[in-house]
Amino acid sequence: MQESKGHRKFDRQFKEEAVRLMTEGGRSVTDVAHGLGIHENLLHTWKRKHKEDPADSFPGKGHLKPQDEEFKRLQKENSNLKEDREILKKALAIFSKHPR
Repeated sequence: MQESKGHRKFDRQFKEEAVRLMTEGGRSVTDVAHGLGIHENLLHTWKRKHKEDPADSFPGKGHLKPQDEEFKRLQKENSNLKEDREILKKALAIFSKHPR
């Protein structure tokens, strides 16, 4: 856990442990939130995210889930290919107008 500018940041391990305390430890959200000094709504959010995708629920700041990273990579590749195609179209038009 880190603090900066009044906002606390929690690492993946902290979040997973908090969720584990509720799910496996049988403790209530209120009890765990009070014990950790965080708001109950934050715990509910972590629990929901963990339930949706346990393996990749907390990728970390600046990181995406693997499938989102692949999607982003493919979008960039697609954009580059479109740009290359437009350049080739312009080159073809230029060379078609001026035969040697």
